[in-house]
Amino acid sequence: MDENFDERNKLPELKLDAKQAQGFLSFFKTLPNDARAVRFFDRRDYYTAHGENATFIAKTYYRTTTALRQLGSGSDGLSSVTVSKNMFETIARDLLLERTDHTLELYEGSGSHWRLMKSGSPGNLGSFEDVLFANNEMQDTPVVVALLPNFRENGCTIGFSYVDLTKRVLGLAEFLDDSHFTNTESALVALGCKECLLPIESGKASECRTLNDALTRCGVMVTERKKTEFKARDLVQDLGRLIKGSIEPVRDLVSGFEFAPAALGALLSYAELLADEGNYGNYSIRRYNLGSYMRLDSAAMRALNVLESRTDANKNFSLFGLMNRTCTAGMGKRLLHMWLKQPLLDVSEINSRLDLVQAFVEDTELRQALRQHLKRISDIERLMRNIEKTRAGLQHVVKLYQSSIRIPYIKSALEKYDGQFSSLIKERYLDPFELFTDDDHLNKFISLVETSVDLDQLENGEYMISPSYDDALAALKNEQESLELQIHNLHKQTAIDLDLPVDKALKLDKGTQFGHVFRITKKEEPKVRKKLSTQFIILETRKDGVKFTSTKLKKLGDQYQKILEEYKNCQKELVNRVVQTTATFSEVFEPLAGLLSELDVLLSFADLASSCPTPYTRPEITPADVGDIVLEGSRHPCVEAQDWVNFIPNDCRLVRGKSWFQIITGPNMGGKSTFIRQVGVNILMAQVGSFVPCEKASISVRDCIFARVGAGDCQLRGVSTFMQEMLETASILKGATDKSLIIIDELGRGTSTYDGFGLAWAICEHIVEVIKAPTLFATHFHELTALAHENVNDEPQAKQIVGVANYHVSAHIDSSSRKLTMLYKVEPGACDQSFGIHVAEFANFPESVISLAREKAAELEDFSPTSIISSDARQEEGSKRKRECDPIDMSRGAAKAHKFLKDFADLPLESMDLKQALQQVNKLRGDLEKDAVNCNWLRQFL
Repeated sequence: MDENFDERNKLPELKLDAKQAQGFLSFFKTLPNDARAVRFFDRRDYYTAHGENATFIAKTYYRTTTALRQLGSGSDGLSSVTVSKNMFETIARDLLLERTDHTLELYEGSGSHWRLMKSGSPGNLGSFEDVLFANNEMQDTPVVVALLPNFRENGCTIGFSYVDLTKRVLGLAEFLDDSHFTNTESALVALGCKECLLPIESGKASECRTLNDALTRCGVMVTERKKTEFKARDLVQDLGRLIKGSIEPVRDLVSGFEFAPAALGALLSYAELLADEGNYGNYSIRRYNLGSYMRLDSAAMRALNVLESRTDANKNFSLFGLMNRTCTAGMGKRLLHMWLKQPLLDVSEINSRLDLVQAFVEDTELRQALRQHLKRISDIERLMRNIEKTRAGLQHVVKLYQSSIRIPYIKSALEKYDGQFSSLIKERYLDPFELFTDDDHLNKFISLVETSVDLDQLENGEYMISPSYDDALAALKNEQESLELQIHNLHKQTAIDLDLPVDKALKLDKGTQFGHVFRITKKEEPKVRKKLSTQFIILETRKDGVKFTSTKLKKLGDQYQKILEEYKNCQKELVNRVVQTTATFSEVFEPLAGLLSELDVLLSFADLASSCPTPYTRPEITPADVGDIVLEGSRHPCVEAQDWVNFIPNDCRLVRGKSWFQIITGPNMGGKSTFIRQVGVNILMAQVGSFVPCEKASISVRDCIFARVGAGDCQLRGVSTFMQEMLETASILKGATDKSLIIIDELGRGTSTYDGFGLAWAICEHIVEVIKAPTLFATHFHELTALAHENVNDEPQAKQIVGVANYHVSAHIDSSSRKLTMLYKVEPGACDQSFGIHVAEFANFPESVISLAREKAAELEDFSPTSIISSDARQEEGSKRKRECDPIDMSRGAAKAHKFLKDFADLPLESMDLKQALQQVNKLRGDLEKDAVNCNWLRQFL
């Protein structure tokens, strides 16, 4: 936050006298302790924060403690910091939209009398929405979840409920979960949950810790509530007030759950939905089904860079940033956010989206026309929410009107389309638009605004009710104009009486202090001094002139002020009436907002597919149990969008029974991680309904993407890099099915080589034989490539492993200079060597370190306990050898090799001639060869 450094130099001054300071200190002591709450106090021109909050703000946002001031003295002294209005908005946005560890409170008052006016949390932005989105679009929809875990011997049943305060939706679900809470995590990710309510001590400490870890991984703030709040009593009655429509379906839905209703009861209480009558009859309720969308956990979201991160160098670093070409004010962004977290599983639904994208890709004129119209569409969802909460004014109604009058243009643009998908466009958009724009719906609202609002005044930035809308208002307006005319005539008459030119010398002013007054300059004052003192009342003499009035002007001015007040009150009353009438159109605007945002996102997909230097292609989608995953000439959309990248495409063929499990070897920086990620990203994009960056793509729908890519230490939670790696892998082994996609990068690096290799091998075998999911496994354990040879083993008792294929990222080493050049192509076969030392050279390691590394690597390679591989396997280019020596054989061989080396070292070579030395060495070699007859391990060295 670079702006903070400038902000620090102009901190508002803390202006409190001793009495005010003492009163405030006594109030501050009465506030309850809440480590998460950041409390601000509104001092009208600026804000203040105190105590630990002040230190937190000074260190986090001002980056210095010199911003702190002391309020009071001695032991009663309180650290304080002042915050300007702009800085308050910056801090509020950071606390509620970026971080997930604080709540925000705003107090108003003075002295020792203060009261809480606004409070918000990451899941419930509440009354801070106006501050947060005054100059920014609302990109995401915050969701609050309540969980009621019920731990049993065979697992844990989760009572799950959520509320989306922007879309006004309540949801219920109940499901069994494993010890890693994989289902809970994917539900939190899909809903974009920001805050989670949990009952205090809802299970054993270890179980609770695992659940809290899952919530932390998802970036969710945990709010603990008393167990007594998780109750379902009177829930149906409460929902009857909130939910639109009949109570019977609500009762039937709630009765189908055991634990979820209690979680929903806690949620209603926490969000205080019943306290606001604006919520009554405006909510809908639904059953949330875990199987409706592709499941994504937090590790997969991070690995595939699905959503934006604060560390992104540019917007194209994330899939959301790249795909977000939406035009509407906020609605399209929020829907895209939701779609990326909820990829589809239904093939016909995916194809329906792809059909529409194809229509917009093929018809450039239609796409550009629609995008131009959508740029004029406001955030209808938020406008309607403000109108229904009676937080709105006439400008909100006018914005809705300005959006409404664009619909006929959008409709006529769509009507011109006559391509192969015209029936789909008619069914999806034209028919609903036809219904919404008739005289009982949108046209009725448009005529209401056109008759009630003075649209001519909009050019002056004034939002007024038209006088012709109401007889009483018209009468007041006429009276106001009549008085204005009388005052104007009096102005002219006074100018004649004083023999001064109108407006040039004698001006008519209107102010708050005196109302209507005459004003002349000091230069003119001596000319009329005599008349002024006898016929007029002098009000004020200043540098800019003399202000005076007459009894007649004062009388007319007072009348005018009285009529103006009545006119304003009448305006206010009528504005409220128009806002209330607008609120009744919610059943039109809500589905309309849904249609427009969907159209916006699909047009965004089409714009991305068409405007890339290498265009995207439409994927062919097949059900999960049939078809393969074939991506020809695939690219990583985010990497190829970077200015400095010339991307090299690669094919990926995950074919059932042949290459369903792929082991990818090759040098660091060779493109392994990019390749396996791009496959995941392409599949996710396809299931969202977008074209993909490939020449040709055929995709078998996946129900889940699991990614174990890179691990950061989590020492704060007592979890090492390796432990984190194992936990993520455990959740894959427990949660993946044959319909999932698994991406694993560098497994087993955080422990010893043999342990890591053993784990990696066992995990690979388990995935191939038990889970049977298509998998991309990038590794530096070249010995793993022997898995692909298990199915060509000659021994009848040997385990048959089917569907494993080796691939490698290619690199070229210049034979003379030993320089490494990455080729970034993925090719069949295993990699025939490691390139770690070459990569160290890239990093400019000292030459002495590089030389020693080569020496040691050569030594280890000479004595590595690798075995001879089968003749079939040897034929495969670059294949690596798998260890088949048993420990006894290895131990016996090592002892013989050690004796050979000792005998060789004891030879008195300095006293022998060449012939004698060669005879002795040949004898030692002969003895070793005899020993090697019954020892496989020794034989490999000869």
